[in-house]
Amino acid sequence: MMSNPPAVGDTMPDIALETPDGGSVKPSDFRGQKLVLFFYPKDSTPGCTVENQDFSALADDFAAAGTALLGISKDSPARHRNFIAKYELKAPLATDAEEGGLSDAIGVWAEKKNYGRTYMGMVRTTYLIDAEGRIARIWDKVKVKGHAAQVLEAAQAL
Repeated sequence: MMSNPPAVGDTMPDIALETPDGGSVKPSDFRGQKLVLFFYPKDSTPGCTVENQDFSALADDFAAAGTALLGISKDSPARHRNFIAKYELKAPLATDAEEGGLSDAIGVWAEKKNYGRTYMGMVRTTYLIDAEGRIARIWDKVKVKGHAAQVLEAAQAL
């Protein structure tokens, strides 16, 4: 686990993630274009569904701004396939199931508390990465409502 999460200006660690079709993808695959990595807790839960639908609804606008999207959770590739099909999602998803994976490396897989229970979970966090692979902006502890539109504005301005 990284002691210091990456900051604006740092290069995003280049750790491979599994795609829903069993392939792999990593941040460096997107060099030459901007990239939004949005980490979310779990497929098919209310907030995560809305967040993925909002990014999907704006997918064409992100593409027009030269910006790729990638939603990341610990859900299995099969769960991602079902989630994409059920909600007709346009934003690509990836699985970060490995211990010591990208979410561990950047500190977004962390201890959470809910109703007095402590557990490990994904902290809803979004990274905007520039065409050179450096972090341009970080949104942590994201509130879903209006978030995808905020990220789009930042991507268009970058």
